[in-house]
Amino acid sequence: MLLDTASLYFRAFYGVPDTVRAADGTQVNAVRGLLDIITKLVTTYRPSAVVACWDDDWRPKWRVDLIPTYKAHRVVAENADGPDTEETPAELTAQIPLIREMLANLDIPIVGHADFEADDIIGTLATHAEGPVDVVTGDRDLFQLIDDERGVRVIYTARGMSNLEVLTDESIVSKYGIHAAQYADFATMRGDASDGLPGVAGVGEKTAATLLQTHDTLSGIITAAESGTGMSAGVQKKLLAAAVYLEVAPAVVRVARDVDVSVPEVPLAEPTNADAARKHADRWGYASALDRYLAAIPEA
Repeated sequence: MLLDTASLYFRAFYGVPDTVRAADGTQVNAVRGLLDIITKLVTTYRPSAVVACWDDDWRPKWRVDLIPTYKAHRVVAENADGPDTEETPAELTAQIPLIREMLANLDIPIVGHADFEADDIIGTLATHAEGPVDVVTGDRDLFQLIDDERGVRVIYTARGMSNLEVLTDESIVSKYGIHAAQYADFATMRGDASDGLPGVAGVGEKTAATLLQTHDTLSGIITAAESGTGMSAGVQKKLLAAAVYLEVAPAVVRVARDVDVSVPEVPLAEPTNADAARKHADRWGYASALDRYLAAIPEA
């Protein structure tokens, strides 16, 4: 089970009351909430191992070089020597080190890379895994990883932890009229304002899906637009007008699958240093959440 960790701790922060605090008054709602989310996932899907995939760089320079607007609206400070600072509530930022300590105490590996996003870590690990994989995220971009043949599913959290969706290729066909393998091309044309990706002006989800149903890939669509076949003159004009964007956007939208990372083989189990896990939980006010997590592990 691969966790889009930031997606989950943001959900925990906004979903758990800010009155959840440690004995010294420190706000720990994201810490406790994330552990409760993991416990629910472990209880429901019974993974053999859990990996916390991390945004070591939430806005990689190589993506920004291709599309300067990429996530630009979320930047609060540009840093020449490292990742730009993302707009994040101070109360959540203060909890992130505690989250990392908690995960380490539970022997849940944290995996990231200095030049890549968590999506890319997930893409790499899902692609090279030897067995079935569940990707847990609220991000549609990861739909492109779904692979029924290899057993790669997305556990989609956008509707809340009480309404989790298990998405397969059949789900993507039902939702969008395309296969998961076509999703990156679909998203490139549609664009995504939340990521600063403009898409092709005038081409929405329905048109993008129709084009992929006819031409299979974005490359095939561009070839058809250049030759003036297989589409209306209006759509052809829109695609040709977006030629510069379409040349660079696929590399931004596609999740990397060959990042140089490895994962220690740590099966889901009770923590090897139970005392450290307990002391941290007691210190930061999530002892009951730890109890629930430990109770869920034998069942998984």
